[in-house]
Amino acid sequence: MIRERELRTIPGIPMLIALLLVEAFAIYGLIGAAVADDEGSVFTWIVVGVLAGVAAIGLFTVNPNEGQVLQLFGHYVGTTKRAGLRWANPFYTKKRVSLRVRNFESAKLKVNDQEGNPIEIAAVVVWRVVDTAEAIFEVDDYANYVHVQSEAALRNLATSYSYDAHEENQKSLRGNTAEVAEHLKNEIQERLAKAGVQVLEARISHLAYAPEIAAAMLQRQQAGAIIAARQRIVEGAVGMVEMALDLLSRRSIVQLDDERKAAMVSNLLVVLCGERSTQPVVNTGTIYQ
Repeated sequence: MIRERELRTIPGIPMLIALLLVEAFAIYGLIGAAVADDEGSVFTWIVVGVLAGVAAIGLFTVNPNEGQVLQLFGHYVGTTKRAGLRWANPFYTKKRVSLRVRNFESAKLKVNDQEGNPIEIAAVVVWRVVDTAEAIFEVDDYANYVHVQSEAALRNLATSYSYDAHEENQKSLRGNTAEVAEHLKNEIQERLAKAGVQVLEARISHLAYAPEIAAAMLQRQQAGAIIAARQRIVEGAVGMVEMALDLLSRRSIVQLDDERKAAMVSNLLVVLCGERSTQPVVNTGTIYQ
């Protein structure tokens, strides 16, 4: 595996000044040699001028947050990241690699969750190149590689969780967003390690049931919410009835036998758990008549 190594290059501005001076002297000498009709000097100054022009090809610029990968006849020489005008061997071939932070949003993928329900899911991935040599030489197109592998990791993630939790302590895509995002980030990073890419963040940007089951799943969620609400109402009502009976007993307001307690509990539960306002009924007799 080819790993990045830093290549020291020469500052470009001093080299540019030196080459301009050499070119100026070569032109001046060429004119003088031509006037003196000295063919040997003419040839020498022409060679000097040509060599200075060839050396000028080695000048190149490096932008901030950018790397230049240098090769010599197909052999990897090194990478320079120092911004500014630089100079290196004019026979080096150079390829720019951006080190800036990038992000992209995947397409909406239609996959099955852990329970086999078809869902639509998409993710946003934030990444950057940290090893220019791996990015250039280990994969064919590192940007496309990031996109394809991220979508593959997202598909695999969707099959590892259910869309919604239907049991206590069950992890789900909708209920455990932070944990799911960390899982997605780690899985994408494992796939992109060989491409010299670091994943900074990965999170789900779109999550929904597929249209063909969306209506049925909505009814299921509504039913679950109604059941949970009813359960809490009943638990609260039972606690209030228990408190009422305890207070009546401790303060000796009225003595109730088991049958009267049962009637009172029934009435209180109807009042507390009913969806509509109850209508009072005046009982002029007793429950034993």
